[in-house]
Amino acid sequence: MISVSNLGKSFGDRTLFEGASFQLDPGQRYGLVGANGSGKTTLLGVLSGDEEASEGTVSIPKDLRLGVLRQDQFLYEEEEILGVALMGNPDLWHAMSEKEKLLKAAEENPEAPFDADRFSELEETVQLHDGYTAEARAARILEGLGIPADVHREPLSILSGGFKLRVLLAQVLASAPDVLLLDEPTNHLDILSIRWLETFLSEYAGPVVVISHDHRFLDNVATRILDVDYRTVTLYKGNYSRFMEAKREERERREKEIVSREKEIAHHQVFVDRFRAKASKARQAQSKLRMIEKKASELEALPGSSRRYPHFRFEPRRPSGKQVLEIEGIRKSYDDNEVLHGVDLEIRRGDRVAIIGPNGIGKSTLLRIAVGDVPADAGEVEWGHETHVGYFAQDHHEQISDEDRTIEEWLWDFCPGKDRGFVRGQLGMMLFSGDEGEKRLGALSGGEAARLVFARIALERPNVLVLDEPTNHLDMESIEALVEGLQSFDGTLILVSHDRWFVSRLATRIVEVRADGIRDYPGSYDEYVEACGDDHLDADAVVLEARKRRRQGDDEPPPDTRRRRSSGSSSNRRLKEATEERDQVTARITAIESRLEAIDATFCEPDFYERSSPDEVSALEAERADLAAEAETALVRWEALERELSELSDAAS
Repeated sequence: MISVSNLGKSFGDRTLFEGASFQLDPGQRYGLVGANGSGKTTLLGVLSGDEEASEGTVSIPKDLRLGVLRQDQFLYEEEEILGVALMGNPDLWHAMSEKEKLLKAAEENPEAPFDADRFSELEETVQLHDGYTAEARAARILEGLGIPADVHREPLSILSGGFKLRVLLAQVLASAPDVLLLDEPTNHLDILSIRWLETFLSEYAGPVVVISHDHRFLDNVATRILDVDYRTVTLYKGNYSRFMEAKREERERREKEIVSREKEIAHHQVFVDRFRAKASKARQAQSKLRMIEKKASELEALPGSSRRYPHFRFEPRRPSGKQVLEIEGIRKSYDDNEVLHGVDLEIRRGDRVAIIGPNGIGKSTLLRIAVGDVPADAGEVEWGHETHVGYFAQDHHEQISDEDRTIEEWLWDFCPGKDRGFVRGQLGMMLFSGDEGEKRLGALSGGEAARLVFARIALERPNVLVLDEPTNHLDMESIEALVEGLQSFDGTLILVSHDRWFVSRLATRIVEVRADGIRDYPGSYDEYVEACGDDHLDADAVVLEARKRRRQGDDEPPPDTRRRRSSGSSSNRRLKEATEERDQVTARITAIESRLEAIDATFCEPDFYERSSPDEVSALEAERADLAAEAETALVRWEALERELSELSDAAS
């Protein structure tokens, strides 16, 4: 579908990549990976046409529509959220907007002439782009990404920056493009929304190219990996884990090949050195010498990788007491929104606790109350004997003050009595080398600022680490290095993260914050997922459960009790109930489809718009939109019931 040939991109004398050739095929999902600064985002810009290549070509069919995630939410501040999501298809959006204006003008001034021909043209455009289901589709995507239906008609400006980015992602997905190009789409998504996005992309028919630092996301989504490294782009089959294994094996194979050739050259060189002076062997020695020169010219040293790994080392100054933290009855509200409803939590020495849950549920607020950043409305927080806390804030830029100071000056404040060499050594472990110590705090990228905060935390030598979304701005190499450092940490760990790979490598206890309290599971993340049956969601549940109702089974005991469902009569009763509900939903879908066909047939009648008033047209359009939305919801419910019936039947047999 998209063909890339001998592609290269340079900035002055710095080459990001060259000689890149690959093809993007329908149904394949390409994870675009590489170190920060290697050229991932630049390559995505070249593919989308936002950047020009230095050499080579990108061949894209003329009628191919690209869906590109761009970070330009400020263009839409005053637009309705649902409208922003629909703007991904400009032709449809402009046609729908103009239709709305025509109908509104006719309603305000019934005596004015109505431009039926223009209205008919607009109607044709709307139908061509499947516009009557577009709103329902966009609304479903918004809800899947955690934007509730009750704010869809509000302006984008009411949302925080992270949720605005979700709306932009919805805009790309709802536009039904032929190709998706997504740069860090999981940023600012919680686990619920990430899992929903995985399902969406897995069902997407066109090629997908996605940059992400989320290992689990790439493992679940990617079928191919495009690796930007060694100043080129290499295509690997499989997901991220398979790519890592294949790349390591390829590197080892090439290193062994070089060693083998070097040994062969050395062997021939011994012959040359020994017999070069002998007349009887001179001709053979010259022949061997020419062979050595040829093999040496073919022998190329492996280029260095652009990947760099920081070194995180956390050494507690002393052990804490057995009781590390006790939280009792914590409540917190922001205006009329109570985010914490009497939370009780006890953490003991050596616990590795991951606090998870959807965005906005109060996870970060709970951490900030615990470390004393914000006051609770009610309840108590008590830290145990000899606890020394190292806190990494989600907005860690707040932890770095005095933007005009250099990073070396700032870090030196946390190690008084140490010389400059010591400070530079600490910075070097965080990948700040040479003159980079003179860099101003205000000029740091998100990842650089995060590494600097971790350097300060390491110097403080805490025995309790409280980390709020520590991976948000780190590249994959830094995340892997951080995991290694935290695994070696001999203290207590409390973290909030949406990165499931990160959580699965570290947590020995999962605390899920829910609207009705907390669910405390004593086990790893993978064990927690197994107990819940999924990453505590599926594609249907995000829409229907997160904002409207509890997923089936939420009334059961929490997973840490590990109770099994009773069999026998209760299973038979549920089988009968689900069958009856499935039949009712099926009948409703059939009735809706019949009515939709009738409305569409009415719209297609030649004189419909001439003989119908604007109010009648508007009412019929509104009815169709409502029915289409109801059909979407009913189909989701029907699929869920079919799955449940299949499981119940399997269990019965």
